[in-house]
Amino acid sequence: MSEAESDIRRHYINQFAGFEARLNGQSQTPVHALRRQAIDRFAATGFPTGRDEDWRHTNLNPITRIQFQPWSEDQTGRLHKADIAPYLADGLATHRLVFVNGQFDAALSDAPGPNGEVTAGSLREAVALDGGLAEHFGIDSARGGFDALNTAFLDDGAFVRVAAGVRAQMPIQLLFVTAPAGSGPAAGLPTVSFPRTLVILEEGAEAAVVETYAGGGSEPYLTDAATEMFLGARSCLEHCRIQRESTAAFHVSRSHFHEEGQSRLDSHSIDLGARLCRNDIVTRLLGEGVESTLNGLYVTAGDQHVDNHTLIDHAAPGCESHELFKGVLGERAKAVFRGKIHVHQVAQKTNAYQSNQNLLLSDDADVTSKPQLEIYADDVKCSHGSTTGQLDDDAIFYLRARGIGDAAARSLLTRAFAGEILDRIPLEPVGRQVRELIVSRLGALDQGARA
Repeated sequence: MSEAESDIRRHYINQFAGFEARLNGQSQTPVHALRRQAIDRFAATGFPTGRDEDWRHTNLNPITRIQFQPWSEDQTGRLHKADIAPYLADGLATHRLVFVNGQFDAALSDAPGPNGEVTAGSLREAVALDGGLAEHFGIDSARGGFDALNTAFLDDGAFVRVAAGVRAQMPIQLLFVTAPAGSGPAAGLPTVSFPRTLVILEEGAEAAVVETYAGGGSEPYLTDAATEMFLGARSCLEHCRIQRESTAAFHVSRSHFHEEGQSRLDSHSIDLGARLCRNDIVTRLLGEGVESTLNGLYVTAGDQHVDNHTLIDHAAPGCESHELFKGVLGERAKAVFRGKIHVHQVAQKTNAYQSNQNLLLSDDADVTSKPQLEIYADDVKCSHGSTTGQLDDDAIFYLRARGIGDAAARSLLTRAFAGEILDRIPLEPVGRQVRELIVSRLGALDQGARA
């Protein structure tokens, strides 16, 4: 272990000691036992490095050389409703849970009432009422140090439960915002927050959940997020995750879906911000007749780096999965896509499709794409593919021949490429909001190319 690696481990271990001292008697709870196990795991393993196969295309030095300061509740700066308005989709009526630097802000939130059908609110409060929820906290090692730290510093987060047979009448928006520290030890220092989300759909339940991660400013910060969603038998989840962090920020997240028999998942992952972004998305098809869809879109520029690792784990027969990730890269941006479909021997009659498509707007942009199939059953239909290229000269010529300028033609084709993903977002106001963000981003890219 190098001296730098030793120093960064020691930094977070010391920070954990301070966090533990502020827990006010929670040391005997099941959750704290998980925290202790997680910090011990971090002490043993540290952060991933380029020697780890899953991380060899993503340089973590910009993260691991900074000693980020974890937030505490009394250090969080105060936000007002006007501050979060830009992150909300116009025309979308939702239940809304807002978290500022990882802490639930009841004043900015609009949670459903206690009707017993839809529960949405602070994860800290939910665990205090039902300690058995700690049994759902299962992802703390797959990403090495990042998962371990998220669990070690588990303090607050989002909790959603939809009762059996209930259809949530309004979407539930989970908004995680990083804001400057108002005062205290973290003021003026690079900070880290550890958002945690737990969503439980009981048998036959239906819901739409929108996760948004946002922040501003020119100072670096780290968001280390973990999301677990449990879909009971015959349940249905529409899910959209939008990452629009500051381009000075670092974002590392893991989304883990557990799908029981005949459940249906439609998940859409949109990445627009962050200097470095790493997403691990895992869905496990655990019962017969599951249908799972993972869609993704990343639009990057400058020196941004986005890395998407996905795993669709077919562990039961007669299931379907569909995966389409698209990337638009300009300037010197880099992207990594590594997706795996794993079909267990028991998972006969599997139907699985995976595709990664990338559009490069610059000669300096770069993509590493590696779709994979790992199949142990013999009665399956599985396919995968990857394409990377630039805009079609013939298509540009066709549009220009009809009086459309070169820049407008390129913009039109790029928007059409991204639109295939955006058209699949079921909540129209959310799709419209993301489309406007992408149009603005592409316009800036076009101006930069012509400058």
